[in-house]
Amino acid sequence: MLYDVTLRIDYTYSHPRDQTRNLLRLLPIDIPNLQRIPEWKLALTPLPSERYGFVDFFGNNVTSAAWHSPIEEVKISLSFRAERLTEPARFMMSPDIDQLGHVLASLRDATPLSPLHFTTPTRRAPIETVMTNFAHDHLAPGLSALDAVQAIGRAIYTEMTYSSDATDVDTEALDAFEKRAGVCQDFAHIMIACLRGVGIPAGYVSGFLRTFPPPGKEKLVGVDAMHAWVRAWVGPEVGWVEFDPTNNQFAGTDYITIGYGRDYDDIAPVRGTMRGVGRQSSRQSVDVQPVEA
Repeated sequence: MLYDVTLRIDYTYSHPRDQTRNLLRLLPIDIPNLQRIPEWKLALTPLPSERYGFVDFFGNNVTSAAWHSPIEEVKISLSFRAERLTEPARFMMSPDIDQLGHVLASLRDATPLSPLHFTTPTRRAPIETVMTNFAHDHLAPGLSALDAVQAIGRAIYTEMTYSSDATDVDTEALDAFEKRAGVCQDFAHIMIACLRGVGIPAGYVSGFLRTFPPPGKEKLVGVDAMHAWVRAWVGPEVGWVEFDPTNNQFAGTDYITIGYGRDYDDIAPVRGTMRGVGRQSSRQSVDVQPVEA
């Protein structure tokens, strides 16, 4: 599948801000045999005093931008074409969840793709007894690690309610879990915490999801949003799989990946510092359009 994706994020400040510096993790990545990005354009307004790019530890594209003079707004405009490929057939055999710990204990891999980086609690996805117990309650004896990922993701989908009013970007996973409500970021962090709690390495995926309008209605431009889902390591034969607990499905050709991290903190789209006082407001619009072959 080919997609044209556009993203617009506008920040407006009630008073001019000085010494603004941002790290942007918005540029999508090429993934062998899965995703190709033939072209992209990232525009920043006003033009920054400094701008350069680099690749972080987990292989994500990062843009560093700084404004040395006072500014009253920052406008971020991203457009790119993405080719999402059908995942090659794999031998989907993973060890029982009880055996996965022994497999992990034998690993000595410290590269960015190593599952060992994704086993311990993080700030956004802590291992909490109540969430671990929830995960165990939905696992049958002798279940494979792969089937366990699907079972836990399905349980979160079934028992959680999607609500944009229930949480914000700083809501902790345990709080969202106790409310049984949140957005895709909350669903992902809860699932990551549950998987790590039962011994399955898990991380955060940031990206976009193609959405479909109601029957008989045209798709509106700009109404999509950035999305988040989960990747889990289920053994050396299968490796990493990606599951979307918000929609109760494995990620497929409708998913476009920006990057990977242990949780949202590793792959936040915009993060930075500035000097100033007053209020800040922001607006975001996303459009994912399939391209006819």
